[in-house]
Amino acid sequence: MSFRALALLLAAAAALWPVGHAAAQTGYPSRPITLVVPQAAGGTNDIVGRLVGQKIAEVLGASVVVDNRPGAGGNIGTQLVAKAPKDGYTLLMTISSSQAINPALYKSPGFDPVKDFRPVGLIGAVPNVLLVNPSFPARSLGELLALAKRKDAAYQYASAGNGTLNHLLGEMLNSMAGIQLQHVPYKGVAPAINDVLGGQLPIVFASLPSALPHIKAGKLRALAVSGDKRSPVLPDVPAIAESVPGYNGTLWIGLFAPAGVPQDVLAKLRDATQKAMVAPDLREKLDQQGVEIAAPTSPEQFTKLLQDDIAKWARIVKASGAAVD
Repeated sequence: MSFRALALLLAAAAALWPVGHAAAQTGYPSRPITLVVPQAAGGTNDIVGRLVGQKIAEVLGASVVVDNRPGAGGNIGTQLVAKAPKDGYTLLMTISSSQAINPALYKSPGFDPVKDFRPVGLIGAVPNVLLVNPSFPARSLGELLALAKRKDAAYQYASAGNGTLNHLLGEMLNSMAGIQLQHVPYKGVAPAINDVLGGQLPIVFASLPSALPHIKAGKLRALAVSGDKRSPVLPDVPAIAESVPGYNGTLWIGLFAPAGVPQDVLAKLRDATQKAMVAPDLREKLDQQGVEIAAPTSPEQFTKLLQDDIAKWARIVKASGAAVD
């Protein structure tokens, strides 16, 4: 090959390289995606975030790295995503107690749950379970309500802390059933469950994944689940709504992106999430965790669910008098 021919060949190659390189740079995703979970490792949302994140990574052909940022009831991690670059490389896997309750609970949560985010996909729901120590005399929700309505009743229930979902579930039950269970806050659901296991307190609300091992072992008795229908994982345990019409305190889990992410990137994330959520292996793993997988939900439907929950929990927070500075 002559020098001139070689020079022309190299020039042609050099001309083509920047085009291909630029295309690779602008193709999303071209680097790892950070999935922020604003709760501690090992909790329900962390487990779900890792399972769903792994499947989304497979669909996109990219890495998804889970970043746990707990603190302030989920506010720290949520704030981080709200202020993150609007490029689709920082996402939020969160729960309704952080996204829908915290705006009413905290004077300054540091984010707007609707304006600062765009819905990517509703993942599913996790009911809480109303549990009692096996020595407690009530063997059903009806018996518990009857006991609590006695004039001399003074029953206490444990929660993960002031203003947490399992605190407010008890307040909602008090209001709707006309009873007055006394709230005892703990610093986390684990110590709350431990004291009910030990008999120091008789009653606790806990998420199904955290309660299931104790229920199966016979160490705690499940009286009812907090959703508006029974859980497939506990088909013999009634929903509270069967005795208290209108009661519904299911915890939902959803994926969000910061507001301002380009529409084409948002569309790609939504498509990848939908494809991930129909994968049989992911659905089986989520079923095992007690997650009730959500039906396909449009961004508009997800936004309305969030707005409705914000309004509902604001009323319950106000009635309970709960507040966190």
